Formats: sequence, structure tokens, C-alpha cells
Amino acid sequence: MIVYKKENLKDFSYKYMKKDIHPKYDIKAKATCACGAVFEVGSTMSEIKMEICSQCHPFYTGNEKVMDTAGRVERFNKRRAASAKIKKIKK
Repeated sequence: MIVYKKENLKDFSYKYMKKDIHPKYDIKAKATCACGAVFEVGSTMSEIKMEICSQCHPFYTGNEKVMDTAGRVERFNKRRAASAKIKKIKK
């Protein structure tokens, strides 16, 4: 069984992958978010720029905004009632 550890990835790629068909895999690629957070990740690109990450995404930070859908539901029900009246008149 092969254990995939970060330090073994370089050896793994040379032992088990075909030569000259895969892009170079950078173990210490730098991922930078628009909020300023910097992460070290593995990637085929040496530098990655992101717009949003786990440190600034509202879902992970707990700053989720709840949309007020009550207005939408009321508007839908109003249109539905109006169309039901028109169907009754046509019959």
C-alpha cells in the first residue's frame, strides 16, 4: 500500500508516473486571497490568486446574510391568486 504524504509526493511522481506527459507539481505553491490571507498548497501553478477563501467567506466566518424571501413569497401568492381568478372567469 502506498501512503501519500506531502514529503513523499516528489518520489511518487518519479516512480509511478509516465515521464514528460504531466505538468510539474509544485508542493509549496503560494495561494493568495483578495483579503490578504496566504496559504501554502500543492498545485501545478506556482502562484494562485483567489477572490475568496475560508477566512473571508461568509459561510465559514459566520457572517451569513439571510435573504428576506417573505416579499417574494407574498408576490408569488398574489400572482397565483390573480391567475386563478382569470381562469375562473374564462370558464
